[in-house]
Amino acid sequence: MIVVSGATGNVGRPLVQALAAAGEQVTAVSRREAQVPDGVTHLRADLAEPETMRKALDGADAVFLLVAGDDPYGLLDAAKAGGVRRVVLLSSQGAGTRPDVYRHPRAFEEAVQRSGMDWTVLRPGGFHTNAFAWAETIRAHRTAAAPFADVALPSIDPADIAEVAAAVLREEGHAGRTYELTGPAAIAPRERARAIGDALGEPVAFVEQTREEAREQMLRFMPEPVVEGTLAILGEPAPAERQVSPDVERVIGRAPHTFADWAARNVAAFR
Repeated sequence: MIVVSGATGNVGRPLVQALAAAGEQVTAVSRREAQVPDGVTHLRADLAEPETMRKALDGADAVFLLVAGDDPYGLLDAAKAGGVRRVVLLSSQGAGTRPDVYRHPRAFEEAVQRSGMDWTVLRPGGFHTNAFAWAETIRAHRTAAAPFADVALPSIDPADIAEVAAAVLREEGHAGRTYELTGPAAIAPRERARAIGDALGEPVAFVEQTREEAREQMLRFMPEPVVEGTLAILGEPAPAERQVSPDVERVIGRAPHTFADWAARNVAAFR
């Protein structure tokens, strides 16, 4: 049995679908009720409260784990007690490039690596789905706003992360590895807005925010250290943060989806 935490999220939802389609026995875990594919068991639990995960983990072989809560060792102890032998952690690129800022995912990585189980760490950069933040203004005004208009980064489709996770959870040969997950090419915010416009068949105007405007907006839903780290990556990315990784193709045997692919598939959100 494979346990998928965060089963309603951008990665968890397609991961549950991929595992179920492959014939795996899956337990989908989320804090809220959720619709799951036929044959999948759903349980409500909270990663921030490891005790609530024990029922889901009992009898499991593998677990897909998010960085959530403050007690990775409690989660991993519950996993080992349930018989789990393989753990796949969805971390963040920043845990490798800016560990002083991304201390939380880094701490989870260290806990997983010390767990005694077979472990694999997935480190994606930015998600294509971050563009959903533009949906309202694009629908209403055909306008998108972001800072650092022409700084390009290789964001990734969460569906590709899910496909990598499914392979790692099901196959041998991935233990002890850390995979850097990116899209196939770097793309700047101005280019992302243009790609959404192409998918719509109408131009989308791009407005470049100042750093302070973006900071004020992000502070509404992100803690300040994460905001500062995110703005640093978006505005002054390190060479490693600009680099396209071959790891998606190495694991699943095909190139990751472009942002234009993602925009075409999700154009209804912007109509």
